[in-house]
Amino acid sequence: MNNQFFKGHGLGNDYIALDPQRLSFRLTPRMIRALCDRNWGVGSDGVLARVPSKKADFGLRIYNPDGSEAEKSGNGLRIFGCYLYGTRQTRRKDFTVETKGGIVRIQLEVNAKGQVCGATVEMGRASFQPSLLPCMLKVPELLQQPVKAAGQSLRFTGVSVGNPHCVVFKEKDKIWTQADLLAIGPELENHTIFPNRTNVQLAVPTGPKSLFILIWERGAGETQASGSSACAAASAAVRLGLVKSPVTVKAPGGTLHITVDSKFNMTMKGPVAEVYRGSLSDSLSSTF
Repeated sequence: MNNQFFKGHGLGNDYIALDPQRLSFRLTPRMIRALCDRNWGVGSDGVLARVPSKKADFGLRIYNPDGSEAEKSGNGLRIFGCYLYGTRQTRRKDFTVETKGGIVRIQLEVNAKGQVCGATVEMGRASFQPSLLPCMLKVPELLQQPVKAAGQSLRFTGVSVGNPHCVVFKEKDKIWTQADLLAIGPELENHTIFPNRTNVQLAVPTGPKSLFILIWERGAGETQASGSSACAAASAAVRLGLVKSPVTVKAPGGTLHITVDSKFNMTMKGPVAEVYRGSLSDSLSSTF
């Protein structure tokens, strides 16, 4: 038990990666909140915990900074791949990972210095069925459904990409502001029609194959980037005929490239970087 951890980021969306079996304390929701706290802990948008898997090469549990569990994270998966390769837990550049949101395949890009600098992740299939988010609306598909939030009458498209998403589009050449996100995001995340809460994207088409999104993550709040959010927004935009695949999705933290095929299988490609490694103090568990 050495309490070692790895920190990486994908477009400013940062995660701590570790092996719970090598910790001197249990990885409880309280400890996850402590680790993610940017003043009292290491600070991050979540925790990536390696776990055993009988179905894939590796297993992964993903935790939000509020201690709740996420089914899938695109940026988290790229960081997890970087962690596994960087800490020599694998020398392979192509492997599978089991998450609560399904099994994905990761292909790593390694630079001349032997450092992981990017990854392509097969993210699974997008679905617009209410039962898969879940969503309480009784409709065949969650396409441009009316909803009220922050005193506004909006329309959203609900997408499951292994985890739940609520995408709200503005017309081309219009803009969403941070004030919009801070008002609408938390209300939609906790709206009564989403019993397990939801991630939220405010999106606008910027070209025939491009989108801009602002992101409110379930259990995390505003984030600079999100791989699963980019996949959800891209698949929703393709489904509604707003853009065509492949889709360039830009967020405040940077750009991801999403391919959506005819059956709405999604592939995400984007950068990733190691930030630092360290060892957690035993005293951390007694501080909180």
